[in-house]
Amino acid sequence: MKLQRHPGNPILRPNPLNEWEALNVFNCGVVHHRGLFHMLYRAQGVDYVSQIGYAVSADGVRFNRLHQPVFSPAYEWESRGVEDPRITLLADEGRFVMAYTAYSHSGIRPMFAESSNLITWERIGPLVTDQKNKDHVLFPRKIGGRYVTFHRPPPSMWLAYSDDLRTWGAFQLVMEPRPGLWDGTTIGAAGVPIETEHGWLIIYHAYDEKHVYRFGAALLDLEDPSKVISRPEGFIMEPVEPWEHKGDVPEAIFSTANPAVDGTVYVYYGGADRVIGLATCGLDELLEFARFG
Repeated sequence: MKLQRHPGNPILRPNPLNEWEALNVFNCGVVHHRGLFHMLYRAQGVDYVSQIGYAVSADGVRFNRLHQPVFSPAYEWESRGVEDPRITLLADEGRFVMAYTAYSHSGIRPMFAESSNLITWERIGPLVTDQKNKDHVLFPRKIGGRYVTFHRPPPSMWLAYSDDLRTWGAFQLVMEPRPGLWDGTTIGAAGVPIETEHGWLIIYHAYDEKHVYRFGAALLDLEDPSKVISRPEGFIMEPVEPWEHKGDVPEAIFSTANPAVDGTVYVYYGGADRVIGLATCGLDELLEFARFG
């Protein structure tokens, strides 16, 4: 099984008229809410300081965007950028949670922020502060009465649990790289896990010893997501297009969003840290691959 690229790719490009997004737009979080696709995307100008912009679409392909960022660095520990937003709708709480990476001269920090409207955001706090860690994304509901998030202290995918989104613990290893395969060096979560009757369906990214990024899929237990039900050896997407091969980070496809809408999974991804692409597949098809390979 392979994801199908949209023929209109890339669906979002830098806008030279806006200084803050004139160089790169990539790695976006997307949530489908009230009939619209809402995108929060990472953008850079010539100073390479990342900010987060907002765009909206009725069909998930043609996006209209605001001309000013909706989230920008505000503290020393994110002075060099706010990066890689992943957006989770907590439907039973009526709020959105954004997982983003704060970048500064002292390193990176996995952070959370919350919003009721996707435009104005309030910082909640960090997942951890004392380690190199990123690729975190919040599950769409509590499990066993606690919030759950993926995160990645290199090179593996882990879980963390919290009662209040502010204090995190009970760290659990989920998946490790498989040496010699396409995901043999480092792995990390893509977008929000998709809840199905068979388990949590996840898409993840990985790169091999040649630093080529690819996407894979796996299935985790609904009530204990540290249990991997199945993890096929094959991948579902790899760099093919010229704009996926060449850019600020060559050979990089990097997804931070995979909403499932009306039976279709929309995988939004950054191409070589320069533009945003879209690939899709049927939810049933992806679930069958994750279950049986």
